[in-house]
Amino acid sequence: MSSFYSIILVDDDPINNLINKRLVSKLGIAPKIEEYLEAERAIEKIRTLSSDQNILIFLDINMPVMNGWDFLNQYLIEFKDRKDKIVVLSSSIDFQDRQKAKEFGCVEGFIEKPLTPEKIKSII
Repeated sequence: MSSFYSIILVDDDPINNLINKRLVSKLGIAPKIEEYLEAERAIEKIRTLSSDQNILIFLDINMPVMNGWDFLNQYLIEFKDRKDKIVVLSSSIDFQDRQKAKEFGCVEGFIEKPLTPEKIKSII
């Protein structure tokens, strides 16, 4: 049974996206899993979705051009009415990154890489 319309993986590392896509697909929590190497592309995709199509976004923060913080700022500007679940998925162990993530009301969690089935289940 799926909980989300779609899952969006935003990470500039294609290997991480591939591994995470396979892991998430095994859990069957969404019929669609999409991966984006650039945060701008993920924003473009979200623009095409209706507000009742809830999504789960796994977001890396350290990316070139538009990083995760820029993505979150843009998300808050454009998608105030959406009820998506955004989880920061990062290799950062910096306490300040965790604190900064908490400042964004749309962020529901901060997980250190690698993603595991247990970590996914703990957030859904």
